[in-house]
Parts: sequence; C-alpha cells; structure tokens
Amino acid sequence: MQASAQAQPNIALVKYWGKQDLRHNLPATGSISITLDAPRTHTRVNFSASQERDQFLLNGKPEPAMLNRVSACLDNLRALADCPLRARVESDNDFPTGAGLASSASGFAALVVAGASALGLNLDTQQLADLARRASGSAARSLLGGFVELLLPAADGPSTPVRSLRAAHEWPLAVAIAITSSRTKSVGSTEGMERSRLTSPYYPAWVSSAEDDLAYARQAISDRDFLSLARVSEFSCLKMHALAMSSEPGLLYFNGATVECLHRIRTLRTQGVPVFFTVDAGPQVKAVCLPEALEQVGQALADVPGVQKIIRCGLGAGARLDKE
Repeated sequence: MQASAQAQPNIALVKYWGKQDLRHNLPATGSISITLDAPRTHTRVNFSASQERDQFLLNGKPEPAMLNRVSACLDNLRALADCPLRARVESDNDFPTGAGLASSASGFAALVVAGASALGLNLDTQQLADLARRASGSAARSLLGGFVELLLPAADGPSTPVRSLRAAHEWPLAVAIAITSSRTKSVGSTEGMERSRLTSPYYPAWVSSAEDDLAYARQAISDRDFLSLARVSEFSCLKMHALAMSSEPGLLYFNGATVECLHRIRTLRTQGVPVFFTVDAGPQVKAVCLPEALEQVGQALADVPGVQKIIRCGLGAGARLDKE
C-alpha cells in the first residue's frame, strides 16, 4: 500500500489572502495561478500495519511541526477508504521550504495524489482538489498545469471548484525566481491571513475588489495579452502586501533585496523587456516573462545585491504519480 507522486509549486497571479471558513480552510476570494515545471516536490506514502503512528520526513529529517497537518490530510483519505492504517510519508523539496515558494502547495498536492493511489482510491480531480485545499489553500491549484483558477465554493457545500484556463503549451511563459532568503518566514500564511482579516482596515475592500481582478485576468489569459496580465498581476500583488502591512501588528514579508528586484523589473519593462513581478507571502520575487527574455531577466536579477540564487523555469503539468 504505497505510492509516490510529484508536484510543482504554483505562483498566484491574482491572489487570495484570507479565509471565509477556517474549519474547512475555504478562501475568501477566488485566485488564478500558473503551475511551474520546476522546482519540484517528490512524496512517497507507505501505509503499513506495522506503523504505529503517522510519520513525516521532509528532506530526510522528521518534521514534527508539519505532522499534524499531514495526519489530518491522511485522515480524510483514510475515511474515504475506510482504512485505519498509519503511514510513513517521505517528502523531498529541491527548493527552500516555508520561504514563500509555495512548498505547501506542491507538498500537499503530491501527498493527496500519492495517498489516494496507495489506498486504492479512484478520485477525480475535483475530489483531490477538495482534499488538497483543506490541507493548504493553494494546493488545489498545483493539481492542474498551466493557468489555473480556484473558484469560490458553491452555496450548497464546502467545495471549491478548480479549473484549467489554459494549458502550459498554449501560452508558454517563463519565470525567473530570485531567491533573497532561504530562511523560514516568521509568520506563516495561515496566521498572517487571519491577522489581516481581523485587523486590517483594508480587508473589506480587498475582498470586494477580487472579482474585478479575476475577470480582468481571465480575459488577459484568454487573449494571451501579456501587458494586461502584467498589469493585474502586479496590482493584485501589491494590494495583498498592502493588506498584510496594514495588519496589526504589520506583516512585512519583503526584505531589501525584494524591493530592489521589483524596481529592477519595472526598469526592464520601461526598456521594452516583456516582464512583470509577483511576490507571495515571503521575500522571493517571481519575474514572469516571455521565454525569449528569460536569460536577460535572470541575469538582471542576479546582479541585484542580496539575491542568492536564480531559479529559471517554465510552465508545467499538474501533480501526477511517479512512474516506478
């Protein structure tokens, strides 16, 4: 009763920040993202009668801080399979974890795919998406490749539909990720979202303006309109961070190199380079560009003081089982 799967992080272009239902981990707004082709998470799940309790290893080491979330996700799978067995879960990331690179999204997407297969469950994408989203709000998007939208739940239940807007090969954008810190962020996304919901005076406006951003982004993706996608993505990014900063106490996920990278990207665009930025809850900068600009953008960001590493990638497929 074992299986392994892989998944990649997704980068939200139109972001969500805040929950409407903490118990079911339901987002307050929809979101639109791109799934990358790298970096990657590989996760193996092994259910066994000899396993007395769930065990979770990340990059070869026990990770007790994440064990409760992993076990809760496995509990939902076990309930569907009517199986009481505990599991050993081994997950490996080839990128910094908990540092604003959507490691929880790729991790839980890989976990539900591998876990469902190990238990012999034949689940469709929507069922897997609900399981992944309950563990991590953005994980459902990593189940699909290319351009992905996570919609608001239907009125009759806690289900969040996920759908593909465009396949990766239909608009093959590229991404240069500037790593400005490998440290785990001091305030996680779940805690940060709830702080913003409860304390930021901007929160109602953030929620009420989301649908306009989503509609604008859908149209840009449909038209393959890079400049329009750039406009709405940067707008959504800066609004989210303004919301975080206006919380009490304020959440400042940027560092100095983050800000300098944003200035560098805007300078490149004034020079005619097709590129825009987005930043999640962390200090890493994602520069989205047309493929022919990737090397120029990557080199420009590498030259920013404080940038430790550049990860170059394209758009990729969704979570899937490893071929063994």
